[in-house]
Order: sequence, then C-alpha cells, then structure tokens
Amino acid sequence: MSRSAGTWGEAQVANYLRKKGYRLLAHSYHCRFGEVDLIAQKRSVLCFVEVKTRSNLSMGLPREYVTAQKQEKIRKTAAFYLASKELDCPVRFDVAEVYTDEAHTPGSLRIEYLENAF
Repeated sequence: MSRSAGTWGEAQVANYLRKKGYRLLAHSYHCRFGEVDLIAQKRSVLCFVEVKTRSNLSMGLPREYVTAQKQEKIRKTAAFYLASKELDCPVRFDVAEVYTDEAHTPGSLRIEYLENAF
C-alpha cells in the first residue's frame, strides 16, 4: 500500500471512530520516539490507534504488521504524549484494519476495529 492509501485508510478510521462516539484528538502524531496514526478519546479512556490498510491478504493479516518493536514505539510515543499534555488517565492500544480494493470503491470498505490489541 502506498502512503496515500495509508492516509486514506486513516481518514476512514477517523470517520468510523467519530460515528462511534469517539473524540479525535490527534492525527499522525509524531515525536522523537515514533508516530501514532490516531489518538482518540471515548469517555475517560485515551485510545492510541494504529491503522493498517490493505487491498489483499497475500502478505498476511494487517494486525500481523504491528510487531513487538512497533508496539514498543507506540507505547513510548503514547507515554511522551501523556507527559507532554500532563494527562493521567486510562489508556488503550487499538489496531484498525482497513480493507478495500485498489480503487477504494465505496462498497469495498470494511473496517475491523480491535480494542486492546496489545
């Protein structure tokens, strides 16, 4: 998937989360430790969301690409975000799998949202 397809997938998940009652706090949050695709809040829980967009499964499930190394980077980035905002609240690490065809045909979109993925 290209970077533009990844950005498209992140936008789809952002819309999905808003419809589910989440408040979006950040998109593509970067710091010296890494990057988090989306940061959202539902009630008192802050959710750090890794988005993986795929048009086929020939290389495996999208969640399989959120490796232990990637998880550690996300955790460090989340800790930095919490410290920089002086937040002390429950957190959750989620993975959103976005399935679509190469042309992003509207009817082809499917989102699998995995709460507490790691």
